[in-house]
Amino acid sequence: MTSAGKGAPGRSTMSEINVTPMVDVMLVLLVIFMVTAPLIQKGVKVDLPEAKAAPVEASEKKLVLSVDARARVFLGDAEIPLDDLEEKLRTNARAQADKEIYLHADKSLPYGVVVEVMAAAQRAGIGNLGMITDPVSPGRKKGTPAR
Repeated sequence: MTSAGKGAPGRSTMSEINVTPMVDVMLVLLVIFMVTAPLIQKGVKVDLPEAKAAPVEASEKKLVLSVDARARVFLGDAEIPLDDLEEKLRTNARAQADKEIYLHADKSLPYGVVVEVMAAAQRAGIGNLGMITDPVSPGRKKGTPAR
């Protein structure tokens, strides 16, 4: 015979917390952070000349550095000789305040010209250089040549 309030013989209440669900959640979070951490690293934003990507919304208009097919360099609308680019960027108050510019280069340019422009911007103290691209034309897959 059992006394009132004791419950069934041989049964006791569990006073420990089951940590298995918590460990499962922590492992999922660890995997998520391991996958996303390399994507967060600071670096030069590089896109293909044509890319299927959503446009970047900017709250204010940023400074644009353009290079046309004849390797002429423009800061905004003003043409600048490539040899003077570093000095112009170093003395440009807006570029030095933002430490960010966007590069709009013609896709027919040799890679070396684009690298020279990027190196001049880096030497001038510009920390972030974004690449402006055109969206992929409708009916054309990324990576296929234009007609």
